[in-house]
Amino acid sequence: MFESPDKLILGLVTGIIFGLLLQKGRVTKYQVILGQLLLKDWTVFKIMATAIAGGAVGVYVLVVLDLARLDIWPFQLGGIVLGALFFGVGLAIIGYCPGTGMAGAGEGSRDAFIGVLGMLAGAAIYVLGYNAFEPLILAWSDAGQVTIPDLLGVNPFIVVTVLWALIVLALTLIEWYEHRNSSSSTAGTNKWFKRLRKLHPEHVG
Repeated sequence: MFESPDKLILGLVTGIIFGLLLQKGRVTKYQVILGQLLLKDWTVFKIMATAIAGGAVGVYVLVVLDLARLDIWPFQLGGIVLGALFFGVGLAIIGYCPGTGMAGAGEGSRDAFIGVLGMLAGAAIYVLGYNAFEPLILAWSDAGQVTIPDLLGVNPFIVVTVLWALIVLALTLIEWYEHRNSSSSTAGTNKWFKRLRKLHPEHVG
């Protein structure tokens, strides 16, 4: 029923490292996540995209080396849609996802701590109502344990390569967009400063 002590300790250590990286990456800050939702600060996307790219390679390399195994969950459309709906609503309300919420609470953010309490309450409700929810979710569809490489009938590393290419392209476009906006903002600020200095030279050096 329970994992071995070694796996539990490994999970604890990697969890601490993950939380530390989230904190150092500033994604435990409400303002940063809000900026992402408003498409003004792309820090969250950059961190998650690089994590997905690195994780995709790491997982399949470990599987090939027989150091890990894939634990694939069934593709249940109802569960995915409802889960995405609740996740999105929760993220919009409290400004944190589960990972950043836990890290934010550990950092001392009271709003994140309230969000964690909400997550625990939601998890308790789900466990108590699981027997009632399961038939409704399975009624939508259950495609079984499938992956994108399985559906396409290709080697997993082909999918990983395409994923990497898309992520690199997205990050490149974001960098260009941010640099363009930063240049426009700086130009606007300089123009305003020059105008102010012309009107009030005694106050502006």
